[in-house]
Amino acid sequence: QVQLVESGGGLVQPGGSLRLSCAPSGSINRIASMGWYRQAPGRQRELVASVTSGGNTNYGDSAKGRFTISRDNAKNTVYLQMNSLRPEDTALYYCNVRIIYPLVDYWGQGTQVTVSS
Repeated sequence: QVQLVESGGGLVQPGGSLRLSCAPSGSINRIASMGWYRQAPGRQRELVASVTSGGNTNYGDSAKGRFTISRDNAKNTVYLQMNSLRPEDTALYYCNVRIIYPLVDYWGQGTQVTVSS
């Protein structure tokens, strides 16, 4: 049974950096994309960044120029390097892995990122 294990969240000062990682506890095949979403209290869940199996990346507007997503296809692991963090980045960050067939989504439990002075 596959489980996505997230790590790297925590408390950081504005302007600081964090690196999130997401690794499956089991084998995952036919991956279409991997990515990170976040949800702050009272807000809708939004895309932070994603990367397809072909290497194409997509970033939410607030992440452009500050965050970098990368993946290791051999390990089916995705990373999110977050720099120049702002208080507005405070949210619960969820790892997502989309499978082509069957067409399903795996979600992590979420890792908390808090940006505060």
